[in-house]
Amino acid sequence: MKQHKLLKNNKKMKKGIVIIGMMFLSVAMMAQGTVISTYFDQLEDNEDYTKVSVSQKMFSMFTELEAGSDAEKEFLQAVSKLKGLKVIMADSVADASKMYKKAVADVNKAGYEELMSVKDAEENMQFSIIEKDGIIQELMMVAGGNKRFVMLSLYGEIDLNNISKIAQEMRIEGMEHLGRMEEKHEKHNDTY
Repeated sequence: MKQHKLLKNNKKMKKGIVIIGMMFLSVAMMAQGTVISTYFDQLEDNEDYTKVSVSQKMFSMFTELEAGSDAEKEFLQAVSKLKGLKVIMADSVADASKMYKKAVADVNKAGYEELMSVKDAEENMQFSIIEKDGIIQELMMVAGGNKRFVMLSLYGEIDLNNISKIAQEMRIEGMEHLGRMEEKHEKHNDTY
């Protein structure tokens, strides 16, 4: 009788652990893109900002195209693992520097790991990632200064070596900054 009760309690405990594990997994999946989604929601009706959202379906449509050149093949391979892209940008924001600082604080607070930051007289930029099991799940870029603000989130399975290829081919304003990250990444790798 005692053994039966212990077995029954053991099954309940396992079931509880599985449910808790699934809850953590769903929260982690929902967290992806929440920083930029929050900004999308906050700025939804503000016409000073341009907001771009590219879905996984759009990326999958790219992969159905026939590649002619090696560059096109590399681009199609790079986007085949992407799930989405969101960009928020404005060229004339009175408090761009303040907004940049708040966005960077929000990104850091959300658990993103900073890859690099660039600060110069005209603009500040920070590139951060969410990584799981050695695979980059999301790349977040925040840039701001001189009335300009850009926030970009690229998510899916991301290879840093393909970032500039994606940026060049998509020709979405704000993505040109991603090439700067790859340049820094290559310089870092060359020093080792």
